[in-house]
Amino acid sequence: MPVSLGLGLPQMKQYDIGRDVAAVARAAEETGYESLWVFERIIFPEPATQGLYGVPGLPWPEQYRSVADPLITLALAAGATDRARLGTSVLVAPLHVPFQLARSLASLDVASGGRVVAGLGTGWSLDEYAAASVAPFEKRGAVLDELLDVCAAVWGPDPVSYRGELTTIAPSVVGPKPVRPIPVYLPANSPRATRRLVDRADGWMPVAMGAAQLAEQWKRVQDLAAERGRERPVGVCARANARYTAEPAAGAGRNPFHGSVAQIVEDLVAHAETGVPEILLDLQGTTRDASELIDVAGEVYEAARAAGI
Repeated sequence: MPVSLGLGLPQMKQYDIGRDVAAVARAAEETGYESLWVFERIIFPEPATQGLYGVPGLPWPEQYRSVADPLITLALAAGATDRARLGTSVLVAPLHVPFQLARSLASLDVASGGRVVAGLGTGWSLDEYAAASVAPFEKRGAVLDELLDVCAAVWGPDPVSYRGELTTIAPSVVGPKPVRPIPVYLPANSPRATRRLVDRADGWMPVAMGAAQLAEQWKRVQDLAAERGRERPVGVCARANARYTAEPAAGAGRNPFHGSVAQIVEDLVAHAETGVPEILLDLQGTTRDASELIDVAGEVYEAARAAGI
């Protein structure tokens, strides 16, 4: 089966959000992309307490100086499209009040006709936690667990009732309800996170850092699912953070998804062979504007389909 291909929407500083989100979303759907995705960054600390992803000394990309709100971006895309699923990869759960986020996702699902996919994670930036979190960094896993509980309650039948550490919902009518159960995707960056994924989520959201590594991680998730008696399949959407260059990138040690259209497609083919059913390609970081993003995304899609994925 061909792999489903998704595209990251333009949120970074080089884009005109009011104009470009709708244009890119519409063009991507017309091209054939089956899903559209957003990510979350809320501040650009100077100096940063940590390097990017918590890696000491790794600088934050300049494009992170301005990243549009993910749910507003998806709302703009929802109004410009009819079919593409609308996903978050990912929302940082502890930066949101659980009840309010559950309601926002439900409203977006209704507004889009039932197309939302909720990718949730715990994040890594201590500076973002200091600015906006609902609990200390050390409690990030517990916050994600409570958010999952609150979403299940709010999206379920009325009356809704819940009591947790952060959230108390008196028996209430809470609407609107999602059009269908919103799929929840989670990362699996630790044994505990993998158990949470297998036990509580619809799918997995890995970062595609190499085909061999992805295949190994995917097998580990599948093995744990079998071990824990999970009966329904685990969905997967692998995030490919691409760095596009007009000229081919040199060197045998080139990072995956760094290079020309042909090189990006070569990496898509390799990652598709792992058996994951969906790959999200985020090109927005290195395209100059919406016009180039639309053109490159179109070239990649056509070349990938021609290559059999």
